[in-house]
Amino acid sequence: MKALRFLTAGSVDDGKSTLIGRLLFDGQAILADQLDTLERRAAGRPIDLSLLTDGLEAEREQGITIDVAYRYFATKTRKFIIADAPGHEQYTRNMVTAAAGSDAAVVLVDITKLDLNEAEVTLLPQTRRHSLLAQLLRVPSIVFAVNKIDALDDAGAGFAKVKTALDKFAAAAGLNVAATVPVSALRGDNVTQPLDAPWWNGESLLQVLERLPTSSERTDAPLSLPVQYVQKDAYQSKGTGVQPRVLWGRIAHGAVKAGDTIEVLPSKQTAVVAEVRLAGETVNSAAAGDSAGLVLDRQLDVSRGDWIVTPGSASQTKTFPATLAWLDTEAAKPGRKYWVRHGNRWVQARISAIESVLDINTLQPQDAHELPVNTIGRVQMEVQHELPVEPFKDNRVGGALIVVDPASHRTSGALLVDVQTATTEEDW
Repeated sequence: MKALRFLTAGSVDDGKSTLIGRLLFDGQAILADQLDTLERRAAGRPIDLSLLTDGLEAEREQGITIDVAYRYFATKTRKFIIADAPGHEQYTRNMVTAAAGSDAAVVLVDITKLDLNEAEVTLLPQTRRHSLLAQLLRVPSIVFAVNKIDALDDAGAGFAKVKTALDKFAAAAGLNVAATVPVSALRGDNVTQPLDAPWWNGESLLQVLERLPTSSERTDAPLSLPVQYVQKDAYQSKGTGVQPRVLWGRIAHGAVKAGDTIEVLPSKQTAVVAEVRLAGETVNSAAAGDSAGLVLDRQLDVSRGDWIVTPGSASQTKTFPATLAWLDTEAAKPGRKYWVRHGNRWVQARISAIESVLDINTLQPQDAHELPVNTIGRVQMEVQHELPVEPFKDNRVGGALIVVDPASHRTSGALLVDVQTATTEEDW
């Protein structure tokens, strides 16, 4: 079974790092020297499993996760790649980075932070925000892990109330929830082994993760390949001055084989694929998800940032609507210029209009003239040069762009294309 890439998300101190530490500890994925270090640091007390992922000194001093930490472990049935994402609002951009390539998101909910005396339990804003971001970034599966159930006298009743609130939120937001499970990351209850309690007869968290599907790229679609690197193949030279050029990139969707006709964007030149390579070896074909190199039957002006597509399958535009997850402390405002990256190409862009901002509590769009930090809104974008953008729901590569502040060089936002619109000709 293919390795599952998943991230942990949720609010600050919900127990994300401890949960990952528990998975590594119970899965015997901790080296002996790491365990010795943790035991010495504990000085006779229970070891702090969160230190297995919180490796930065600032993280250990403050007791929070700042940067994304990746860890690996395996069971008898599957391999896992875990991304421990920060819970603090200030580091939401790091959570977006972790979610972009994940197959699943485990959103932790600290049951001790919720008022269980309410008729309807109110979820924490960061729980809602991280869940919505995971959905926007097309993470295929979301798992809610209700943590710290060992702190309740009546854990069954408390879990039932929180699950009701999560189910209602998920239905309203249209989330694809694979499971909602109770856990105690600190004690290890229902993490790797099923919970022994009269009110729970479901799976453990690990059992859920072992059966989740991985995201699959579309191989039945037209070819779409963003060019990352152009290699002059001197070793395959057939004469003086003749150096075949290999166009390398990771196929976003579709497939390619020798003899196929392709189109290069933005130049719209066409050629025939003479050779397909994977890891330096000539192969018959390559498909979505492969990092492939193409040799064409004739020399074309192709450089990093261009796209290789099936002829006539992609249209280019300068304007498009998109969902914008804004991550910068300086609010997004219409008219200001930014840099955006689409595939491997950088172009100047600006927000021509902000249509609405999403209220994460009501899940309804609200009128807005700017997007403050950690908000999600719908915008109209204009770019300096035509780009072959696609709806993000159809293509996670061609439908996603990052926004960078030209002055500070900070990653300011993540753009998810909604639909394509007609090209407009405006002077920059």
